[in-house]
Amino acid sequence: MWRYILKRLGQAIIVMFLVTFITFLVLHLLPGGAARSALGKEATEAQIMAYNIQMGYDKPFIVQYGYYLGRLFTGDLGFSFQQNQYISDLIAQRMPKTVVLSLLSTTVAVLVAVPLGALQAVRRNKAADYIITGIALLAYATPLFFLGMLLIVLFSQIWPILPPQAPQGFTVTEILSQWQGLILPVITLSIVALAAFTRYVRSTMVDNLNENYIRTAQAKGLSNYRVSVKHALRNSLFPVITLLGMYVPHLFSGALVVESLFNYPGMGLMFWQATQTRDYPVLLASTLIVSFATVIGALLADIAYAMVDPRVRLSGGK
Repeated sequence: MWRYILKRLGQAIIVMFLVTFITFLVLHLLPGGAARSALGKEATEAQIMAYNIQMGYDKPFIVQYGYYLGRLFTGDLGFSFQQNQYISDLIAQRMPKTVVLSLLSTTVAVLVAVPLGALQAVRRNKAADYIITGIALLAYATPLFFLGMLLIVLFSQIWPILPPQAPQGFTVTEILSQWQGLILPVITLSIVALAAFTRYVRSTMVDNLNENYIRTAQAKGLSNYRVSVKHALRNSLFPVITLLGMYVPHLFSGALVVESLFNYPGMGLMFWQATQTRDYPVLLASTLIVSFATVIGALLADIAYAMVDPRVRLSGGK
């Protein structure tokens, strides 16, 4: 078990270092360099030179990269000259709100997808399976922004029962206190994930229903409910753990669209606003944070998978 965890942890550390190197390299490949992107087109050569000296960009690349790693270890992600604020402070304000939106959406998606996928597997090649498959494929193929706009039109204009804008607040407590405004963003973000999880649960459960241990359980006289839920569904949920960890970048890309559409004050909206103002330090810091979250999510998923499935521990420990 520990060998498996250490192996995955070592891989995660290597990937993180690669991400930091690529991110730092991209910063230097920006048109005009990092100084021009930070100070703007109107900056003079003297201002650019002073900025490069202040930030250490006049030194060799490998030395700059070492300073960059040192700043990252201290939590210094840079400074946004567009917003006149440290990026770490901006992320500390926005990240918890995006985490709340993503957790709520993922929870809703999993709670709905698991029983639907199980129903499809049990009733495969029948009417319920075909109907749920059709709806899931339609939801998966529908652009997220169109889906969000459709929900706004239906539930904020035709039937004005929900606000068209997400909650506005400085803290997570203020956001949660206006829970009615969270309903449409959460539903919008969860629908695409729900469609993917449903198909995944169905396919894995169908495979498990064809295994020998299922036929053995049926031969022992166990009820169909016990065989389907206690045996097949339980084993089918193990791969979903890994899928949850790998779904982090999809959640952020979806949050970018949803937060921009509903004006939700999270990381996605900050990223969108940074693209419009060409705030490159914010863009690169956000990319770095999402990359780290993806690596950490995959690592935690691997560890959780190993804890619930002994076969993974045995294969990883060889």
